[in-house]
Amino acid sequence: MNALRRIFPVGHFIISVLFVLSAAALIVLAAIQIWSGIHLFVQSSLVERLNSVLEAIALLTVAVAALELAQTILEEEVLREAHMSAPTRVRRFLSRFMVVLVVSLSIETVVLVFRVSQEHPEQLPYVACVGLTAAALLIAWAVFVHLNRSAEELEPEAMAQAKREDRKVDQPRRPQVDQPKSKQP
Repeated sequence: MNALRRIFPVGHFIISVLFVLSAAALIVLAAIQIWSGIHLFVQSSLVERLNSVLEAIALLTVAVAALELAQTILEEEVLREAHMSAPTRVRRFLSRFMVVLVVSLSIETVVLVFRVSQEHPEQLPYVACVGLTAAALLIAWAVFVHLNRSAEELEPEAMAQAKREDRKVDQPRRPQVDQPKSKQP
């Protein structure tokens, strides 16, 4: 059973690495997209240039979400030594995930409004639905945070242990420096 338990952190680490690689690929694609949008030697309309930059912003938004998810998985599943209760772990993971999701959907809504309003204004109601979804998730997250306070009062030991782990994970790792040995007579 212990061998099986050791497999999960390895799997989570691999997933984190894949998220980071995906984010790096999206960043490269966004850079190419930006260059195609501002490339001065090619004749393009202002709308085409704007759309290229907006598509790059959309790619970067997804890249940020991928990096945040990689960081969350790495910190919560690989680096933490605390074995906190399942409800505490779920609350912490869900809270971090909601931040990424709400911010990403909000930025994507802004990008879509610019893009769709120029090309297909009849699709603006669908874009509004994405924005309303982001707003509904934000409201749900606020309710979750409010209810989370009550849950923290029920599990004070688990939250104290999680906060101790936070301090450990957040401290920068300093390399061990060998101290010069003092000469003994």
